[in-house]
Amino acid sequence: MGCCNRRCGLIAGAVFGALVAILGGVLIPLGNSVIEGTVEKEAVIEPGTTAYENWVATGAKVYRQFWFFDVKNPLEVLDYGARPVVIEKGPYTYITRYLPKENITFNPNNTISFLLPMGAIFEPSMSVGSEEDNVTSLNLAVAGAYSLVPIEFHPALEIMIKLSKSSLFQRRTVKELLWGYRDPMLKTNIGFFSPVSKQFNSLQIIRPRAVIFFFSHRSLTFWNDTYCDMLNGTDATSFPPFIDKKKPLFFFSSDICRSVSASYVNTMDLKGIDVYRYSLLPSTLASPVDNPDNHCFCRDFKTTKNCTLAGVLDISSCQDGRPIYISLPHFLHGSPSLREGVLGLNPVEVYHDTYLDVEPTTGFTLRFAKRIQVNMMYGPSANITVLKKVKDYTIFPLVWLNETAALDDETADMFKRELFSRIKLLEMIQQGLLGAGVALFVIFSLPSFISYRKHCNANTIRDSWREGG
Repeated sequence: MGCCNRRCGLIAGAVFGALVAILGGVLIPLGNSVIEGTVEKEAVIEPGTTAYENWVATGAKVYRQFWFFDVKNPLEVLDYGARPVVIEKGPYTYITRYLPKENITFNPNNTISFLLPMGAIFEPSMSVGSEEDNVTSLNLAVAGAYSLVPIEFHPALEIMIKLSKSSLFQRRTVKELLWGYRDPMLKTNIGFFSPVSKQFNSLQIIRPRAVIFFFSHRSLTFWNDTYCDMLNGTDATSFPPFIDKKKPLFFFSSDICRSVSASYVNTMDLKGIDVYRYSLLPSTLASPVDNPDNHCFCRDFKTTKNCTLAGVLDISSCQDGRPIYISLPHFLHGSPSLREGVLGLNPVEVYHDTYLDVEPTTGFTLRFAKRIQVNMMYGPSANITVLKKVKDYTIFPLVWLNETAALDDETADMFKRELFSRIKLLEMIQQGLLGAGVALFVIFSLPSFISYRKHCNANTIRDSWREGG
């Protein structure tokens, strides 16, 4: 009777262990489902979610660093048609996006409207000098008028240039070039980023697994082409959760007025959090010859040498006609002729490329560096004195900027505590149950198996003895 009870107890223990192991195994897909549901819920931009709180608030400090291209031989360019020689001067650093979004309104059509205040506070400790430092740069008014005024009116433009005592180049302070000065020829304020305090009205459409960003429309109107006017992806602050690194990430960049894609580079550690680094492909600004998808971004056949020029994007159509060309700093991934036309440029991918560091489970961008260069064009003219010696059309680099931000220690701790600690706890429970169940099954099954073998052997010996007797 005792032997039977012992055997039954062992069998019951083994069965219990098997059930515990099965429970641990069942919890794996169930736990993954719970994690996925929680992340998807928190990734939607609506009041009460983590995504909404991060989206509304200013979050980590965003810095904009500016490097200017200081012309060293302006007289040689004017008198002999020499190629301009430039020296990079910077950084001059500002804190931007320090104000939260305003007038946030949820609309019936599943969109949000809001105002994004823009501002800039100079940060001397992160700058090479003061805002009063002088830079010799291209004259914005002269270069802009040259591009916009039809050639038959160049004699009139020549008179305006002479009366205002303007030239192809000018010497201005950092503050004037960035935020505006009164131009003597145009009699109005102009600057690289003037005015700085403008507020942009934007919309965002909310979906369970994606956030699509756009400005008042479902498509753009800048490029007069269905493909190029498409709005793809997000505003790059967040992406759909559970990212597959084999697939590119799409986002809309208001700086270049178009949607772009970024591809996975490698996995990195950011304050104890694994992030996927994504970077723009060289094909983003490739010429239509190498990337036919870019055909509709080519607008000026003369400047782009019949659309064979790579590395620059004419965004005048979204800048109220202002002749602005956008590129990566130092014409990274651009045609060699761009660096041959202006001497002193040296593109280095690690310093001049744009990247995003995205946490793959939530899809949140935790660190980024947006690096772009602002350029203008000038060329030869038979009627404008300051351009008579110029030999060819030149896309001149004015300034390049590096806009960066990364989550701080407090946010990183919150992120790990609120998300990863729960995931680890669930994984520990799953593994604990599975391990304990297997251990119990082995502990109770082994004695039962040994007892069974002994019982079978004893019966065999007994039967043999009886047969021999």
